[in-house]
Amino acid sequence: MNPAADIALPPEIEAWFAGRGWRIRRHQREMQAAHSAGKHALLVADTGAGKTLAGFLPTLVDFCPSGGVQPGEGLHTLYISPLKALAHDVQRNLLAPVQEMGLPIRIETRSGDTPSDRRKRQIGKPPDILLTTPESLSLLLSYPDSFQLFAGLRRVVIDEVHAFATGKRGDLLALALSRLQAIAPDMQRAALSATVASPEAFREWLAPWGDVDSVTVVEGEKGAPPEVEILLPREERVPWGGHAAIWAIPQLYEEIRRNRTTLVFTNTRFLAEYIFRNLWDANEDNLPIAIHHGSLSVEARRKVEGAMARGELRALVATASLDLGVDWGDVDCVVQMGAPKGSSRLLQRIGRANHRLDQPSRAILVPGNRFEFLEATAAKDAVDEGRRDGEDFRPGGLDVLAQHVMACACAAPFDENALLAEIRASLPYAWIDETIWQRVLNFVATGGYALKAYDKFRRITRDTDGFWRLTHPEQAQRHRMNAGIIVDSEMLDVRFRNGRSLGKVEERFAASLKPGDTFQFAGLDLEVEQLRDMELVVRASRRGAMIPSYSGLRLPLSTHLADRVQAMLTDRAGWARFPDDVREWLEVQAWRSHLPAPGRLLVESFPHGGREYTAFYTFTGWNANQSLGMLITKRMEDRGLMPGGFVANDYSLAVWGLKKVEDPAPLLSPEILNHEFVDWVQDSYLLRRAFREVAVISGLVERQHPGKRKTGRQVTFSTDLIYDVLRKYEPDHVLIEAAWADARAKMTDIGRLGDLLDRAVGHIDHVQLDRVSPLAVPVMVMLGRESLPQGSVDDELLLEAETLAGAAMQLDPLEDEEE
Repeated sequence: MNPAADIALPPEIEAWFAGRGWRIRRHQREMQAAHSAGKHALLVADTGAGKTLAGFLPTLVDFCPSGGVQPGEGLHTLYISPLKALAHDVQRNLLAPVQEMGLPIRIETRSGDTPSDRRKRQIGKPPDILLTTPESLSLLLSYPDSFQLFAGLRRVVIDEVHAFATGKRGDLLALALSRLQAIAPDMQRAALSATVASPEAFREWLAPWGDVDSVTVVEGEKGAPPEVEILLPREERVPWGGHAAIWAIPQLYEEIRRNRTTLVFTNTRFLAEYIFRNLWDANEDNLPIAIHHGSLSVEARRKVEGAMARGELRALVATASLDLGVDWGDVDCVVQMGAPKGSSRLLQRIGRANHRLDQPSRAILVPGNRFEFLEATAAKDAVDEGRRDGEDFRPGGLDVLAQHVMACACAAPFDENALLAEIRASLPYAWIDETIWQRVLNFVATGGYALKAYDKFRRITRDTDGFWRLTHPEQAQRHRMNAGIIVDSEMLDVRFRNGRSLGKVEERFAASLKPGDTFQFAGLDLEVEQLRDMELVVRASRRGAMIPSYSGLRLPLSTHLADRVQAMLTDRAGWARFPDDVREWLEVQAWRSHLPAPGRLLVESFPHGGREYTAFYTFTGWNANQSLGMLITKRMEDRGLMPGGFVANDYSLAVWGLKKVEDPAPLLSPEILNHEFVDWVQDSYLLRRAFREVAVISGLVERQHPGKRKTGRQVTFSTDLIYDVLRKYEPDHVLIEAAWADARAKMTDIGRLGDLLDRAVGHIDHVQLDRVSPLAVPVMVMLGRESLPQGSVDDELLLEAETLAGAAMQLDPLEDEEE
């Protein structure tokens, strides 16, 4: 930065830092310098570096007596976070300096949990700082009062920008930022993150009109390197299969007893409940241990967050609902149960420990199986080296654009050319040309060619002066009731008879229950009393219970970690640091078969249980492997190999049939993506599922109406009917295009799959074996259990894995043993 980094701050702020024994860090001054220079800013700084305070520093400076801003002049700063919990945490932590400096600043939060009377008041009498989420901001922009509300907006602070900028929530926020910039042209943007892998890419996303030079990148001071260790069984071996790492519960409990507060992260809500239950059973000292995930009620989450903030808990089991930015300085150890799936995600979670820049954060990784041990080692190496990963940016979704167009129409009639110019100012939608724009407008106006005869799909119309406006005022209410980006499966409230809410479970799970059945939720054993009006009424139970599972995409294994794991397999010198059983696993694999080499694809064929198996070691993640399994079995069927099915994990794919695969190359030719892939996706549930999401996001299908709410089955029935009509009569419909984009990117991971198939041409190592190989055991033990939640059958997996491993790890042929 230039010498402006030494800019003097108001005495109130200098005194506050000094009074706490803190110094104002270089990057905090640089954020103020960027603001003073009229620049937007992207701050990339380690956890504990005071990022949030750096983001708000220009706001605090403005409200100091020398800053010239008077309270009550309207909304000054808008803070946007990916999580409601983070907004509440920031409010709590921001109030202290504001009150201690005596600054006249009113700070409020706004989300779906905010009472309606407060939301109404915030529009008429806004606070000085409003903390919100992308979805709530989009809803605010749908009100006619939004022009007045945001007219004087000076700053927008986007926290944890890496967490959503590359997805549809980022698309929605980018469109909202363009609208805000149009309403308040002098508004400055600031984005904060600890784990941005490519600052230049995020700089482009943050810049209005692609003016990258208007965005200053501020690099934070480096903090103490984290201390990361991998927990291993004391007496037993690293498991062959499973994900929950239940073997570690006794050692984990000892760790909790040693620490003041331990934060235990899992990758799914199911695993959070499962780990919590096992920890609670081991809790012989009756330590205060709690659980936190996104399906729990607001009251339950707030209660846990408050207890953590007050230092009342010894351990908290959580999901991604808490891995972003929540600042609890007394957490002295973070535990990651199972594989981290990415170095940036791990770094983010590690940062929840200690939360101080000058002291190391301590973390423990607990692998569920042997491949997860390798992945944990790769993640630890990446963190030690300061290497980050993340998802790439992609074109903005047309379904999100349609929702934004509707929000703009709710606020006021619009001119299509002016709105298009505004939309193109955002990076995700800079690609929108006039043809695509007209298709989107036509869709919002009529539903499209095949649906235009139905009045229910007519939402906006162009009047005689050329402006687009709502067809009826009630369209605004319907939009606000249904707008949003996160399309979960339909959820039912879980309540006690007295009305106390515990949270939500998926409709499909609730439908499988009857009065008297028990299940575990929110850390409690519950008995079903009745199912009524989208509610599951329960009472406490003493009986053992099953745990609800939740649908949704799995956390993807990052390409960066996958490459590191594959490199580890061929680095024999590096095996010396592995436990004896893991090293032996790889040594026997190398003796009996091959090891997957970088740039090549290892394929093994072997008989097992009267079937012929072929294992593909792809390292492309579960989604891509699922897609490849579908395509390969289709080709096997066409070639008379009589396939029976397949099973996949993040690292490999095992396909079985009645006939042996002599040459896998024809099954993997790249043109499979041009022919079989298209046919398969169109005929599978994948495109229907993707269409359901884009239909809901775009507003074509509404989940809620005034006074009633559709069930998940009703929504699916509606979207399936429309999908069939469009496929038959308008296959190039804008939502079919949007669904295809989602199916390619999210559900099938077509990019990684295409890279794999290109790499496989001429680079396949095919090994024919007489029995299962050591490397195949982790995926083979999942046969028949593919649809079960991860962790639910770990005990069974361990037993079966030992039997499989006995054959796999035997050096001599089985025939010799039998003789």
